Amino acid sequence: MDVASSLILFAILSLAGSCISYSVIHWMLAMGSEEWELYPSYLGSQVIEYRPISKDSDDDWNGDVVVSLDAVLPDDLLEKVLSFLPVASIIRSGSVCKRWHEIVHAQRQAWSKMVPQKPWYFMFTCSEEAVSGFAYDPSLRKWYGFDFPCIEKSNWSTSSSAGLVCLMDSENRRRIMVCNPITKDWKRLLDAPGGKTADYSALAFSVDRSSHQYTVAVARSNQVPSEYYQWEFTIHLYESVTGNWVTPFTGVLLGWRGGDECVICDGVLYYLVYSTGVLVNNNEHRHCLVMYDLAARPNHISLMSMAIPVPCALTCGRLMNLSERLVLVGGIGKQDRPGIIKGIGIWELHNKEWREVARMPHKFFQGFGEFDDVFASCGADDLIYIQSYGSPALLTFEINQKLWKWSVKSPVSKRFPLQLFTGFSFEPRLDIAS
Repeated sequence: MDVASSLILFAILSLAGSCISYSVIHWMLAMGSEEWELYPSYLGSQVIEYRPISKDSDDDWNGDVVVSLDAVLPDDLLEKVLSFLPVASIIRSGSVCKRWHEIVHAQRQAWSKMVPQKPWYFMFTCSEEAVSGFAYDPSLRKWYGFDFPCIEKSNWSTSSSAGLVCLMDSENRRRIMVCNPITKDWKRLLDAPGGKTADYSALAFSVDRSSHQYTVAVARSNQVPSEYYQWEFTIHLYESVTGNWVTPFTGVLLGWRGGDECVICDGVLYYLVYSTGVLVNNNEHRHCLVMYDLAARPNHISLMSMAIPVPCALTCGRLMNLSERLVLVGGIGKQDRPGIIKGIGIWELHNKEWREVARMPHKFFQGFGEFDDVFASCGADDLIYIQSYGSPALLTFEINQKLWKWSVKSPVSKRFPLQLFTGFSFEPRLDIAS
């Protein structure tokens, strides 16, 4: 919570004749500190019952006694005040007293007009153990210990939108779940069509912010038996409004194969495809972007005829939807050694042409140390996160401000040389359910 929000909340409660214990005021004023701490469970917050002060107890009043707000501040006004706070502060306020707890855990509609929240970043280590890690809140510049619901393995596919996260099991690609990581609400969808495995699978997810209905897209690519340059490509769609899967497109890619990167932006599914090296000249780009209109859903169309080449020799390309703007983040490969990157670029698609937004300054690029391997990137709203798999260092880029900034140092530490880290972003929201 910024200082202004803290003062607004404190002033309103003071004008109402209320008194809050010092410990509560302390966390309000300490929100600006750059520290990490354990994240309180949304569903398990301690409820403190405060007793009202008797009218006849003026002589016995002292600063440690707390006045009940029940008869002072109307519910709608208190909800309005709390809605201006960051999500973490709202959740903490549920521990102030029983009434605040009830308001924080009220119907989801009460939080539908919350101030927009910047996306958080959930970082964890790549291992076979249960997934737990830390979530970074860029508004308060704090890390929280965080147990993510549903996710069982670090190599699961993820995609997020408007407060929900969609997850696909890496061992059973038909098994897909949707959850709200803040409220811990989740559900498993009907099994997706197709087999449990595929040569390549990509997951995309989009939520309508008004209706809270969502679409899940699973794009699969399998090599045609005995045909190295032919790859089957299938799109499966799930609509929450119907609760069913459909398969609107099945085709064959010649000289190109699918991958694991796609995104839904403004009603269109964008998907990165990769050259098999058979029908492509050495001078041509090895990656292209194909598009599929989710509204029209054509079933007979040549995707490659409308393909858009990536802007340069690319590694670790990631697609993201930033407020319905399609953005590509990737490593700029060396011409003679495309697997080694000399920098990281950010591009935005305008009328089927890529426009460069920014390149990572060299001082930040060097800050990752050895960066000749792979890295992760993701984002939402106007914020992009970039993280090297070999380091817990996290860099942010605000696309509207063109501002690069390191996060507060992560509490995750590297314990051995080959330890890997990964993560993804999500928008923290209280008003949406799976």
